[in-house]
Amino acid sequence: MKWVALGLMTALMMFWLQACTNASQRSDTEEPPVLANSSQEKLQEPPEEMPEEKPVPEEEEAKEEPQEKEGNIPVERVKVVNTYPHDAQAFTQGLQWHNGFLYEGTGLEGHSTIRKVELKTGKVLKSKRLAEQYFGEGITIWKDKIYQLTWRSGVCFVYNLETFDKIREHKYAIEGWGLTHDGKLLIMSDGSSTLYFRDPETFQEVKRLEVKAQGTPVSQLNELEYIKGEIYANIWQTDMIARIDAKTGKVVGWIDCSGLLSEQEQWNAEVLNGIAYDEKNDRLFITGKLWPKLFEIKRVKS
Repeated sequence: MKWVALGLMTALMMFWLQACTNASQRSDTEEPPVLANSSQEKLQEPPEEMPEEKPVPEEEEAKEEPQEKEGNIPVERVKVVNTYPHDAQAFTQGLQWHNGFLYEGTGLEGHSTIRKVELKTGKVLKSKRLAEQYFGEGITIWKDKIYQLTWRSGVCFVYNLETFDKIREHKYAIEGWGLTHDGKLLIMSDGSSTLYFRDPETFQEVKRLEVKAQGTPVSQLNELEYIKGEIYANIWQTDMIARIDAKTGKVVGWIDCSGLLSEQEQWNAEVLNGIAYDEKNDRLFITGKLWPKLFEIKRVKS
């Protein structure tokens, strides 16, 4: 009986040890139950040993979302090739080179004109004055005609190139600032960041082009000149000329024209305004409102 009792006790001890082992294994593998009144936010918190997410440095953010900078657009200076006299009473609003002469449109009520000018002397060879209520603006020559905008009157005058006699006029609903053409359509500015392409015969708008630099609209577009697939535009109240891709509207370059006039000459002068291009001889001319001089320039790297 002694051996039977001892065997029975041994078996009971083995059963108890096995039960304890199984219970321990379950406690290691099973998740604790979620109590009905426990906080779900607390249960979802990451373990303390997990590293916190570090903020992305500004430089790394810039690499992921590259931002274009103004410096990416080249800025050129000007080199003066020749200097010519210019009527210091001419409030220049438009300028164009044609067959050896400059044609100029001037502004201000009671003083607005179109004129033909001799380059070397600055002498006015022919002139026509607008009626006093009109403030003359940009001009361009299309075939045998001169087109001249007015500022807020909504009228474009069309003249015979040789006689300056008025042929017709066109109406428009925006302000008139600058005018040029690309050989097919007239291109007009109104002081905004938009350029308007118009049919030369009807003056009806055909399309628009938004001008942007690094994705930002460029407003105050003033006097215009079309040169080799680009539209040169004076930026009003600055010494800068924007070179605009005529197809995309993107500014592909800036021309800094500051420092052309002496301090004394600047006293009576107004802003830079007036761009003309001699395609045959590859010459670029610029002047300004009430400037005593007109300059032939070359673009040079800054």
